Amino acid sequence: MTLWLRLFWVVAAALMGRRLTALEPSHLFFHVLPNDLDINLHMNNARYLSVMDLGRADLLVRTGLWGRLWRSGAHPVLAGSVVRYRRPLAPFQRYQLLSRLVGWDERWFYIEHRIESHQAVACVALVKGTFLSPSGRLSPAEMAKLINWTAEPPPLPSWVGLWHDLDLGTEELTCVP
Repeated sequence: MTLWLRLFWVVAAALMGRRLTALEPSHLFFHVLPNDLDINLHMNNARYLSVMDLGRADLLVRTGLWGRLWRSGAHPVLAGSVVRYRRPLAPFQRYQLLSRLVGWDERWFYIEHRIESHQAVACVALVKGTFLSPSGRLSPAEMAKLINWTAEPPPLPSWVGLWHDLDLGTEELTCVP
């Protein structure tokens, strides 16, 4: 996380903003700043991922999970991401970040992030993560209890299974011939 001022702003706004249920999307608005740019004078690919950290922070605070995690000593960690860059974002261009919890299985949470500008998608990312506490990994079922989620988890989209298959295939990859 390299966006400390933006993180402070997002958390402060989330604390004063409307609460979200577990499956409601977060909407954040930003502008591409000079320190977001790469040598091609558009938003750097890595910056998209850093901005998406802010979307997850907003979700955690606005669902009430942040405080419960803090008290228990737990913290979120990502285990993987799939990113598709569609359009560049120019200097000072305004954009919207939409973040939503898609669902969970017995091991992972799945979150979708979408960055849009001028009603066009600039970037889409799918991330999976979990929460670690001093005593180890917290299951999604334990996390659901923390936010009083009593309903069944929503059905996972088909891309989750495809991603799982891709993950299994990448275990064979190596940089050494």
